[in-house]
Amino acid sequence: MYLRHTKRQNRDGSTVEYYALAENIWNPNTQRSEAKVVHSFGRADQLDRAALGRLVHSIRRVLVDDGIQEVVAKGEPVKVADIEIERVQELGVIHVAKALWDKLGIGAAIKKHGALSNTKLPFEPALLAMTLQRLERPGSKLACYERWLDRVWLPDAKDLGLHQLYRALDLLAEHGEAIEEEVFWNSADLFKLDVDLVFYDATTAWFETDDEDVASHEWRGLKFDPLRKRGHSKEGRDNDLQVIIALAVTRDGLPVRSWVFPGNTPDVTTVAKIKDDLRGMRLGRTLFVGDAGMYSAANLSELSKGAGRYILATPIRSVKEIKDEVLSHPGRYADIAPNLRAKEVVIGDGERRRRYILCLNQDEADRQKWRRADILKTLKAELNALKKDHPKAACRLVASKRYGRYLSLDDKGRPYLDKAKVKRAEHLDGKFVLTTNDDTLSVADIALGYKSMWIIESCFRKMKTTGLEVRPMFHYMPQRITAHVRLCVLALMIQRAAEHATNMTWAQISDMLESLKAVHCCIENQAIVQTTNPTEAVLTILKKLEISKPKTILNVA
Repeated sequence: MYLRHTKRQNRDGSTVEYYALAENIWNPNTQRSEAKVVHSFGRADQLDRAALGRLVHSIRRVLVDDGIQEVVAKGEPVKVADIEIERVQELGVIHVAKALWDKLGIGAAIKKHGALSNTKLPFEPALLAMTLQRLERPGSKLACYERWLDRVWLPDAKDLGLHQLYRALDLLAEHGEAIEEEVFWNSADLFKLDVDLVFYDATTAWFETDDEDVASHEWRGLKFDPLRKRGHSKEGRDNDLQVIIALAVTRDGLPVRSWVFPGNTPDVTTVAKIKDDLRGMRLGRTLFVGDAGMYSAANLSELSKGAGRYILATPIRSVKEIKDEVLSHPGRYADIAPNLRAKEVVIGDGERRRRYILCLNQDEADRQKWRRADILKTLKAELNALKKDHPKAACRLVASKRYGRYLSLDDKGRPYLDKAKVKRAEHLDGKFVLTTNDDTLSVADIALGYKSMWIIESCFRKMKTTGLEVRPMFHYMPQRITAHVRLCVLALMIQRAAEHATNMTWAQISDMLESLKAVHCCIENQAIVQTTNPTEAVLTILKKLEISKPKTILNVA
């Protein structure tokens, strides 16, 4: 049996070819062999070659399997076609992240702004490579060039040079704000996001260097303040140089905008800049939610401009009105959620009245009570061991953040445990106070709206520890530091988009995608790149993300 190939010439001179499955049969009458057509495949130019290939594959599979079984039964070594596996590259996270890169419009926004420069640098492939690196295996730009590009299947970026990676970062420094804005609106349309609630917070990222920035930096007409400064660190590293990273996100955790401020910038001074930038994005009627670090009279006034609405936590121990009036205000708490109760307190009259929400978390109150009991036990032992004439040890206790709040000094300047301070601390257990200028919101809406701040705290954890690792930052110039942060925010957008669509954590998603590989093999002197068969878990993720599975054969050389 064989594949028969015949030709026929038409009257117009054209030639038509046909394929058929035929076999030779002996004809006893004519005493010769004659061809018998078993199946006609039709015209060659209309042939379904994929179907023919599947037929050949199925025949070969049967023949090979039977042959192998026969050889194994005889106890002989198995000889299969000459197949050589050259290497295996990561594909799962790369395939999904690249599809989301296109779906979110990140690539289109970068191409648009890259076209404004008078260079033909591959901005989009370079930024794609560095963004996917942060999602798959975070590292430096040098590590991306020297090692990471070789371990993943990303043909768009295989010919990139190290200088092209750094030049692509400059595009983010110059046009990063516009790119972030375009990508956010694409995300809002794609996922039908609610943009009525915007959470804002800031964190710190430190450097392992003592080379402090001292002067402003001019670059391509843009002015960058000296970024690496010493300031109050939220990671307990006040002696290290740092920068402030600020982030605004929606209630779904999708980043709206990012900012980078000098390391000595107090959170309270950033609100005016943030409000102006968000107003420029024309988000509509939004509710600004911030932590106690944003609270000040100037910020309340700034946030109220243009009919702006806000929910802010208050520094409960440092505002006299809250200590003297809000905490002692009579009234019963209403149940808002499990382990969360709240009551409304209004101070003043008319337009100058202030609306506060006093909240109580009983679980947190129990934890604080248990921790304080442990602290006081240790403090009493320290006081008993303190010698009468040992001023250094006494000063150390009084200056301690852990013990100093419970101590006072007697007439001789010696520290003692102040029971009044301990009682005041007990009165604050599990309590926090919110303030708002929106009278349309109920007490429950305000309390639950602020409790949703865990979303932005989760985003910062992702950027700093789990997955994206914004630091260490191997950059010196302010524009490169800014570009690096914006690169991490682009990766966060992809990560949060995947989590939002699948209702899974990125750690779970990347772990399931780990099994999808690109295998480089050589079969009968032909180089082929083929994907491994996707598991059911991988297919489920792709279906939820509405991403097609990768082609079986990625490349043939």
